[in-house]
Amino acid sequence: MQRPPPEDFALKETKPHLGGGRISGDKHTSTYDLVEQMQYLYVRVVKAKDLPSKDVTGSCDPYVEVKLGNYKGATRHFEKKSNPEWNQVFAFSKDRIQASALEVIVKDKDLMKDDLIGYVIFDLNEVPKRVPPDSPLAPQWYRLEDRKGDKARGELMLAVWMGTQADEAFPEAWHSDAATVSGADSLSNIRSKVYLSPKLWYLRVNVIEAQDLMPSDKGRYPEVYVKAILGNQALRTRISQSRSINPMWNEDLMFVASEPFEEPLILSVEDRIAPNKDEVLGRCAIPLQYVPRRYDHKPVNTSWHNLEKHIIVEGEKKKDVKFASRIHMRICLEGGYHVLDESTHYSSDLRPTAKPLWKSSIGVLEVGILNAQGLMPMKTKDGRGTTDAYCVAKYGQKWIRTRTIIDSLAPRWNEQYTWEVFDPCTIITIGVFDNCHLHGGDKAAGAKDSRIGKVRIRLSTLETDRVYTHSYPLLVLHPNGVKKMGEIHMAVRFTCSSLLNMMHMYSQPLLPKMHYLHPLTVSQLDSLRHQATQIVSVRLSRAEPPLRKEVVEYMLDVGSHMWSMRRSKANFFRIMNVLGGLIAVGKWFDQICNWKNPITTVLIHILFIILVMYPELILPTIFLYLFLIGVWYYRWRPRHPPHMDTRLSHADSAHPDELDEEFDTFPTSRPSDIVRMRYDRLRSIAGRIQTVVGDLATQGERLQSLLSWRDPRATALFVLFCLIAAIVLYVTPFQIVALLAGFYVLRHPRFRHKLPSVPLNFFRRLPARTDCML
Repeated sequence: MQRPPPEDFALKETKPHLGGGRISGDKHTSTYDLVEQMQYLYVRVVKAKDLPSKDVTGSCDPYVEVKLGNYKGATRHFEKKSNPEWNQVFAFSKDRIQASALEVIVKDKDLMKDDLIGYVIFDLNEVPKRVPPDSPLAPQWYRLEDRKGDKARGELMLAVWMGTQADEAFPEAWHSDAATVSGADSLSNIRSKVYLSPKLWYLRVNVIEAQDLMPSDKGRYPEVYVKAILGNQALRTRISQSRSINPMWNEDLMFVASEPFEEPLILSVEDRIAPNKDEVLGRCAIPLQYVPRRYDHKPVNTSWHNLEKHIIVEGEKKKDVKFASRIHMRICLEGGYHVLDESTHYSSDLRPTAKPLWKSSIGVLEVGILNAQGLMPMKTKDGRGTTDAYCVAKYGQKWIRTRTIIDSLAPRWNEQYTWEVFDPCTIITIGVFDNCHLHGGDKAAGAKDSRIGKVRIRLSTLETDRVYTHSYPLLVLHPNGVKKMGEIHMAVRFTCSSLLNMMHMYSQPLLPKMHYLHPLTVSQLDSLRHQATQIVSVRLSRAEPPLRKEVVEYMLDVGSHMWSMRRSKANFFRIMNVLGGLIAVGKWFDQICNWKNPITTVLIHILFIILVMYPELILPTIFLYLFLIGVWYYRWRPRHPPHMDTRLSHADSAHPDELDEEFDTFPTSRPSDIVRMRYDRLRSIAGRIQTVVGDLATQGERLQSLLSWRDPRATALFVLFCLIAAIVLYVTPFQIVALLAGFYVLRHPRFRHKLPSVPLNFFRRLPARTDCML
């Protein structure tokens, strides 16, 4: 029995006040029913008219300042415009309001000191409340007042209301929480956004042959290969075995392509004229927009492409308009595969690329990201530790990013998102990061958003229509050990639209059928996954605001396939845990055979006799037994979703040197003496694995040698035994043979010897091929 995890690293069930108390059982009554309501004062500054000029130039450069207690936000200013339009929204958190009045001030921007044009004051007790799905509050014209309280020239169109984060103005509003952030770029970096991964295709290039190549040296046999380039991906065929000007390959090259297809596929036929010298015999560029798309295993038509010969004239490349040669290929975009951009163990989407092959959705996943508690300070500002935290969630092609909560170790997001679910055996990943691109962070060399931790939830472990509210530990492995960076509080609900469709999914292949009809090799899948993650990270880092490369790679578990002593130990003990049940059954059967409990052994004898006499009861008995075990274990079924387990991962017991090796770069950047020590340690481990593999091979070769006549006396004895056994079994009923064999195995210890049995002695004497090895 495993010990319970340390309380600090445990999952904790919570009971938050979801949906403002409007949630009833498992039924939702509002759009934002999985988060706690947060009250905000909204101010929409629409436009102004007839503003007077205040400076000597006679022009007006107006902007609006919205002031509430110590919080102050401002619109952009317009130059020389008396009728400006801003249409900007300001949001002030009700929890932080320490004033009774809202001031909206119109000013004229000046070099020395900004001049006051006029202002409007609102009493907060008079501000109306708005609850979606009510229509937006209509803005009204307000006459500006001067410092004396008299009516000033000019009017301002405003709308002021109290609302929640469910308001449609919330995502684009200026937030009082971010009052210290300045600059348009920094403000865009803190807003919540939804991203979509680019649509990825596998591009299959089947290089068949080339004709009429013209190498420069006619007197030698050409060593020709084809090099294909798509973006940053470059692959090449082997050198053709037919050393002629009409070479053949019939070789597949696989690439990852993303829509829109901006870059063409560039093919070059090259001749290896020296070990480090290649001559280009011809090139061609193929736009992917015109490449046929294949949805099944039926081959597409082949095509011939002319190769352009490049001739160097006076140091410049000039195209030779004459026909040079051509290449025969079969090119298609594979729509029947799922392009793996995640580790197969953590996949959030298993659909094929082609949309016509998608099956209907089976349900909806809703996630409410409530808050975080006890976050560690990730950086230093003004001599104190601080964290600017935001969350990223990824499921399928949809990525979401919450807004950044500035300077808080206990941020409250209370944002809710939904995803369509097409397969229950998928995983949603939620990561928490520290935003390092505020306050001039973009200008800092090599600034990267720091990882605070992540959580994975497998949908198949969730009961449908139940709201799970838990606080998940954010665990990160550092070179000095595992560290809890805080806790993230979430509400999760998986709603199933069709139970029949979901149950049917369990009988379907995990991946699209093309993965089984035309499987890709392990090395191909590994290379293609790397290319897919690079394309996704580059595309999302170009969005606005960018979802940065380090964030995407952490969410997609890039680098999880690298060698780690800690992971190897964890996987070994996982195997031992799986085999633990079989080992326990073996020990129990050994106790039965040795009559440790005579009553149990006698009952087993009786059961054995019944099953031998009535063999038709064997399978029903096994399945009934499994059914009863399943029903019995239902009482102890897991009530909470799984989470990161430090003991299972061996993160809490890993040696510092093993962790340092895990965080090492590839290739290594450690000193030679440390690398030598690690290499020797790896050799000793590999030596033990080598011995185990050799022992397994020895047992297999002994089985083969039973009939191989390598040991003529042993094979003769075995063949003679087989003949006698065949005759005895032919004349003796099978039930009698089974009973005798069973009684022999279950015989009393008085009739047993401590020496090995005759069949085991015979098997161990059989020859293996170990004596033939160097």
